[in-house]
Amino acid sequence: MTKTPEQNQAGFIPAQESKLFISLFGWYTKWLFRSRFKRIWLKQSYRPASDARTIYYLNHSSWWDGLIPLLLNRNLFHQRGRAMMEDKQMLRYRFFRRIGAFSVNLENPRHSLPSLRYALDSMKRENASLYIYPEGKIVPFTVDKPVFQGGLTWLSDRLPEVDVVPVGIYIHTMRHSKPELHISIGEPVDRTGFNDSGDRKGLQHRFELSLQSLLLGLQKYSGFDDSEFKKWF
Repeated sequence: MTKTPEQNQAGFIPAQESKLFISLFGWYTKWLFRSRFKRIWLKQSYRPASDARTIYYLNHSSWWDGLIPLLLNRNLFHQRGRAMMEDKQMLRYRFFRRIGAFSVNLENPRHSLPSLRYALDSMKRENASLYIYPEGKIVPFTVDKPVFQGGLTWLSDRLPEVDVVPVGIYIHTMRHSKPELHISIGEPVDRTGFNDSGDRKGLQHRFELSLQSLLLGLQKYSGFDDSEFKKWF
């Protein structure tokens, strides 16, 4: 099979969406979450406007994180969503490209550039969204400040008009043998002054602190006080 120009760049695998596959797999994903979790809770501080373009960045602590972008986009945000996925996982789960995932090489920063440029072009589409896990790997859930790789800040510098929104994910079994999933969607990060000054370190620090704040709230209240969450599924 002849490779596309994008694939020839350091093995890059572009998205290849199928509306039919997205519809069928979206239904299956919703059923899967309903069957595997006792309850899914949602706290939502951001609702995209009809003309909004949004980068959602999430913590990455479980296998389920790979399906959460589709769950959110199909049932909540209704944007033209795409997601970055490690190239090794893309090769293992090839169907993800059919729902809007594209590959990123996490071992060599130079080889990640095709993915970042592709993400940049994707965000030029009307009502576009992008889901990214800036830690770059699965790590145990913690409320310590996360440490991000540079891709999120790189994109933010080039997309000053796009909303950048943190999303916290927390899975626990405090009340049932079956796990519960709490999702907290924060407000867009205030980037005033950072893009103009070129202070990438400061901006990345703000992104990290914004996600940490959500994770602290999730650990403190999930399973103890759900008054700020709604039962989603």
